[in-house]
Amino acid sequence: MAKRPKLTIAGTTIPAGEICDLRLKVSESYTGDPIAIPMRVMRAAKHGPTVFISGAVHGDEINGTGIIRELMFGPEFALQTGTLILVPIVNSFGFETHSRYLPDRRDLNRCFPGSMSGRGSMANRIAGSFFHEVVTKCDYGIDLHTAAVRRTNYPNIRADLSDANVRRIAHAFGCELIVNGKGPLGSLRREACKAGCATVILEAGEIWKIEPGVVEVGARGVRNVLKELGMVSGEPEPPLYQTRIDKTTWVRAELGGILSFHIAPGEIVEVGQPIATNVSVVGDAKSILISPADGIVLGMTTLPAVKPGEPVVHIAVPRKRISRIRQEMKQATANGKKKRTRRSIQQDLTTNIIVHPPDHHDAHWAEPNSS
Repeated sequence: MAKRPKLTIAGTTIPAGEICDLRLKVSESYTGDPIAIPMRVMRAAKHGPTVFISGAVHGDEINGTGIIRELMFGPEFALQTGTLILVPIVNSFGFETHSRYLPDRRDLNRCFPGSMSGRGSMANRIAGSFFHEVVTKCDYGIDLHTAAVRRTNYPNIRADLSDANVRRIAHAFGCELIVNGKGPLGSLRREACKAGCATVILEAGEIWKIEPGVVEVGARGVRNVLKELGMVSGEPEPPLYQTRIDKTTWVRAELGGILSFHIAPGEIVEVGQPIATNVSVVGDAKSILISPADGIVLGMTTLPAVKPGEPVVHIAVPRKRISRIRQEMKQATANGKKKRTRRSIQQDLTTNIIVHPPDHHDAHWAEPNSS
């Protein structure tokens, strides 16, 4: 076997077989104190892939921080080959201020690969430092995100499925939904893939929270990928079903008013099914929003007050037929743990909204479809 290459991050060389906690300086405060990205580097004695796991690239999206902390401090796992780089907080500035953005109001996840020369805007410098010191030294990456403010996402992997290495870890992660796409220009996963580091993102939950169900899904998913890559022992744990998503669509409010929701994140919906009722604040106008397609609820607003045109529910249109997905889920009913996990995630994601059946105006939909 070839000799394991040297790995140096932030000026520190991490020997094979050791664990090292580092801080990568990326900026300074107004008082000149260092601003750093904390990370833990775990190296097995045996050569293998190098993988980074990153959280809080958007500083208010801290479910990823919770997932990485679970990997650090939860049930131990023995790294048998390769190197794992755990980065719970990339955007330290945003994390400190509970903000998506950096102090210069730039979105860090639109600034990669950044400036390798240490010049340019604050965002370009931070992006460049992280990209050069971590991403370019890795073979694979998993970037952990949540929905934006006032929204929640059902756990899903987003990946450029035209890349075989990306496709491999996207399927292994074990989410039910894999949304195909390269990602926005300047995003970490898009630029990492261009640089030869096959990277996917997990989208799950909402900002400003560490949600137990999301942490469970995320930690299990990372372990699944490490198993797939032969870095830890065991076989990846598959989901109840899995489908590729090439198309999504938003259902938007027709009236200004208050929403009543009839579906939950992750629920299967059929074309024409009522998904929310929008009633003006004094009840003198009413609009029933229906699903435009057979699909799965990918995300939804958590703010029940809306204006016309504002997004309410994000529906993923799967490649598989809904009937096929239902059949696969039925065949997997023997696995009670998976069903309980799925149910607990849905409950976690609806703590800020009330979900109830539509009114008796449509008897066919009086009982929402079970998913």
